Amino acid sequence: MTTLRAFTCDDMFKFNNVNLDPLTETYGLSFYMQYLAHWPEYFQVAESPTGEIMGYIMGKAEGHGDKWHGHVTALTVAPDYRRLGIAAELMSWLEDISEKKRAYFVDLFVRVSNTVAITMYKRLGYIVYRTVLEYYSGSPDEDAYDMRKALSRDVHGKSVIPLKQAVRPEDVDNY
Repeated sequence: MTTLRAFTCDDMFKFNNVNLDPLTETYGLSFYMQYLAHWPEYFQVAESPTGEIMGYIMGKAEGHGDKWHGHVTALTVAPDYRRLGIAAELMSWLEDISEKKRAYFVDLFVRVSNTVAITMYKRLGYIVYRTVLEYYSGSPDEDAYDMRKALSRDVHGKSVIPLKQAVRPEDVDNY
């Protein structure tokens, strides 16, 4: 049985089985601590009955006015626990938090090559809002999809009307 619980500082010493994946962005400890300090309600762990971390989600609330939204910074599930619905459960949890904060939408960025994740997000109701050119660094750099899902506050779905043009990473904050 999977347990969802708040992420703690100690979890940073136990999540290598989740982060050691080529499609998972791994950050420095100070980055995780910043999120935990500023948005603890957006940082959740899926834990197995034996105490192993199965996956986690990390996000935040940001924006102003009708751009106020929940953002998924990281969502990852350890390979041994994939295809069990854990990612969908974590996403639902983050969407519920964003609803409580009266956000208009939830957004996230995903590598254009990560077709498994893109398919899952689409099944959860997300749309490709725009492409962000060379968002992920590497050899070569890779584009990202900015995917969004409208929440109940966005009655008319204005936040998820796809943009037709691609943007540069420095223009991402210009919603």
